[in-house]
Amino acid sequence: MSEKKKYDCIIVGAGPSGLAAALYTARDRLDTLILEKFMPGGQINNTDRIENYPGFENIGGPDLIMKMMAQAQSFGAQIKNGAEVTSLKKLDDGDIQVNCDDDEYIAKVVILAPGSDYRKLGIPGEDEFRNAGAGVSYCGTCDAPFFKGKEVIAVGGGNTAVEDALHLCKFANKVTLIHRRDEFRATRVLVEEALAKANEPDSNLVIKYSTIPLAIEGRDRVQSIKLKNVKTEDVEDYPCDGVFIFIGMVPNTDFLKGFVDLTEHGFIKCDGAYLRTKIPGVFAAGDCRVAAAMQLATATGDGVIAAMMLKQYLRDPNWWTEDASDILPPGSLK
Repeated sequence: MSEKKKYDCIIVGAGPSGLAAALYTARDRLDTLILEKFMPGGQINNTDRIENYPGFENIGGPDLIMKMMAQAQSFGAQIKNGAEVTSLKKLDDGDIQVNCDDDEYIAKVVILAPGSDYRKLGIPGEDEFRNAGAGVSYCGTCDAPFFKGKEVIAVGGGNTAVEDALHLCKFANKVTLIHRRDEFRATRVLVEEALAKANEPDSNLVIKYSTIPLAIEGRDRVQSIKLKNVKTEDVEDYPCDGVFIFIGMVPNTDFLKGFVDLTEHGFIKCDGAYLRTKIPGVFAAGDCRVAAAMQLATATGDGVIAAMMLKQYLRDPNWWTEDASDILPPGSLK
């Protein structure tokens, strides 16, 4: 059965970015529908303690999502769970058709906020201990303070891995950074900083090259990790209190192939000022977009920006092709 009601705004995804956008659009009296594949919250539901979101000293991810959802709904936003978007189509009249398995929806404007997932190691124990309270984390910026005085493992070799390992050193007694290759992929300046840190007398940063994790082990929480040297094939049980996994993000954008432009890794291309994609009337917000900061606060900020900018498009569709003329490139200020 096909549903043909036209909405002012359809938001794809009910994570922090989508819910923030819905709060603004619904409060502006725009008829707003959120289509959510599973249930509201996304990966923030796996976070048991949030301390870096303004206004809350300490709140659980699910609790914050319930508050955001109730606030958006109080202004009239509608949320449809179990509605997996399979494709989108720009119609001749300028509207956008959003297709789910059994339904079609029409909107004047669409905000894409499907989020992304952390790339996983896929080893035993990873899912069992997946949250900072149990010992497995994917965000050093978020969870480093919870491991003050502890010993942790960091896995990865890119910029995020090296940068977050250095951040972890500010809190943990010992940080062991492991990488499967014999050199890092991170930028030279970060690698030099990490090597300098590791070579300091009594440094709390240890680097293990050519090393891969085989299993995360413990009772109730992480107690050790099984490591293998890929050159010698030696295996060791390495005691630790936590494991931080920094091997990349996977955006939930497969359904957008051929509709909007995506990067090599699947992130939505959009302009950094107004979050416009190449399709007029379609914005991108949150962790699914190129150059996203992958933080709760910035995801909600993206939702707010998209919600505010769409009003400009509804007033004047020709605005879509205008340059962000007052946005100066880096280094242009004298």
